[in-house]
Amino acid sequence: MAQESFDLHEILESLPHRYPFLLVDRIVDFKAGEYLRAIKNVTFNEPHFQGHFPGEPVMPGVLILEAMAQAGALFAARTDPENVRGQLVYFMAIDKAKFRKPVVPGHQLVLDLKLIKRRRDVWRFEGKAFADDELAAEAELMAMTRKRDDAA
Repeated sequence: MAQESFDLHEILESLPHRYPFLLVDRIVDFKAGEYLRAIKNVTFNEPHFQGHFPGEPVMPGVLILEAMAQAGALFAARTDPENVRGQLVYFMAIDKAKFRKPVVPGHQLVLDLKLIKRRRDVWRFEGKAFADDELAAEAELMAMTRKRDDAA
């Protein structure tokens, strides 16, 4: 493995997301154009656990998919910084999503993204999320880069 990693400060430089919607804490492994491994530490104090579900907190599946999408945006930003810098990475599509295991507070969610295909500004990834070394969710994700609208 390439063992290139980056911390929260570098993540914040690449993603527009902020708490409570930033869902990637650290990148632990990365190889440009091939794969990225990210970590999301799941804690009880996250706001969605108040209502999903009281007494039985479970991370919503859509947030697991969003964490994968954010990891994909980081992959794109690191793989092609000259063309992605200053742009937003928009989530376009999701296919073959499956949820295999509940993710609960105390889990460390490991997000593995592999590039399937890239055509100009469109990226397709295979994403897998693991909790306690078990597959929790998987999906194919598609995203595209677009210039930021600074006027907004």
